[in-house]
Amino acid sequence: MSEGQTPLLGPDLTQGVPVSMLADGAMLLGHAGGEPVLLARRGAEFFAIGAACTHYGGPLAEGLLVDDTVRCPWHHACFSLRTGEALRAPALNPVSRWRVERRGDAVHVREKHERPVRQRRPPAAGTPGSVVILGGGAAGNAAAETLRNEGYSGRITLISADDFPPCDRPNLSKDYLAGNAPEDWIPLRSAEFYREHDIELRLGCRAGAIDTANREVRLEDGGSCAYDALLIATGADPIRLAVPGADRPQVHYLRTLADSRALIAKTSWAKRVVVIGASFIGLEVAASLRARKLEVQVVAPEDVPMARIMGTEIGKFIQSLHARRGVVFHLGTTPAEIGDGRVTLESGETLAADLVVIGVGVRPATALAERAGLAVERGILVNEYLQTSAAGVFAAGDVARWPDRLTGERIRVEHWVVAERQGQTAARNILGRRERFDAVPFFWSQHYDLTISYVGHAERWDRIEMDGRLEAGDCRATFRRGDRKLAIVTIGRDLDSLRGERELEALITS
Repeated sequence: MSEGQTPLLGPDLTQGVPVSMLADGAMLLGHAGGEPVLLARRGAEFFAIGAACTHYGGPLAEGLLVDDTVRCPWHHACFSLRTGEALRAPALNPVSRWRVERRGDAVHVREKHERPVRQRRPPAAGTPGSVVILGGGAAGNAAAETLRNEGYSGRITLISADDFPPCDRPNLSKDYLAGNAPEDWIPLRSAEFYREHDIELRLGCRAGAIDTANREVRLEDGGSCAYDALLIATGADPIRLAVPGADRPQVHYLRTLADSRALIAKTSWAKRVVVIGASFIGLEVAASLRARKLEVQVVAPEDVPMARIMGTEIGKFIQSLHARRGVVFHLGTTPAEIGDGRVTLESGETLAADLVVIGVGVRPATALAERAGLAVERGILVNEYLQTSAAGVFAAGDVARWPDRLTGERIRVEHWVVAERQGQTAARNILGRRERFDAVPFFWSQHYDLTISYVGHAERWDRIEMDGRLEAGDCRATFRRGDRKLAIVTIGRDLDSLRGERELEALITS
């Protein structure tokens, strides 16, 4: 979506508004020249930028001002008020910017600026002549873009086993699968973008080995690719279900655009689907296929879906949300066999199934790193700069396990925004910036018309403090271990989620 799709609301800012309308730290939604504009004040300075986030069109006026930036309430992208630049994922494109003039007691928005020239720092000593990125997902794409945005002029090669260029993977289980988003929303960038930015895409290409001594990636097709710096962003692979019949043609996993396309194609005739796994991906698939009017049953070994991640109370609420939409749950059991048009459970029950979708989790793709001798422990171990145990080699995204200052532990997070932000940080560190990765993890999950936002990371907690009413879709849950605040889940409270993110950031820097 683009910022121009936001309706024109509020005053015509070209006519001027009283200074008294904007207190320090306040924002005002208006328009100028037929475009929605956000007017913001910081001290004696006034700023005017595009009012819609360039990620999914989120309303920035409902977001949060932080210093001279604004954060989107939907998915926590961040933009500079001074330049309009997208400073943090998931937004990749800048918003527009207008000149602001104060005349007496009024503030007027004037002409739109041309896209700003990015302020680039000079390259550090020892900047690599070539960078190879393994993986065409969120982290790999963000790293390639950031290298160019930072002024890097060396060779960039992005090697991806996928046949399709980097895409908006969260959409594959959400609006695209539900039939609410066209496929032209799915590519992150056009083929022309990579050509114009001199980023070499090697699609459908698999790395077979990494030679860290000679700084070379050997490819399965017999070729090789030399590097001065390497980013491993190989992500994670779906866990394959080991039951009889799991290789039947009606069984699907969902990780790539090809997976989503194949599943959508079969919804044209399928009536009944069994989703194995009550994970985020499993329940998002359930919601999307219910939107396509399929009968959906969910099979999972736990007693309450999502309880391990969200707690029992929220887990039961999510289950009831799906049940009200017609999803039937079979909990506390697992599949014993997948047959022709059926799934037989360990409990002995048989479920009719034209389609079976398996979403029982993923494993980090660490095989290349292990064979190369890198330190691996439930992910590739990296330091605070996302450097691995090998010189010149970095890792980011689902595959990386890093020291988290909020929890005081090493963590690995399988979320899109974290992967993109790590790709951005890794790129800057490849260029010698020495930037710590301290971003608070964030993800969102969509179930019908309800969105759950999660900031922080809580693998274990002592208690959950609830504020608001879950059944009304208006609540905040704070996860604590001892006196430490670890994570905040919000439903129907987008601004509260941003404030929660700031609370956790303050804990990191205190």
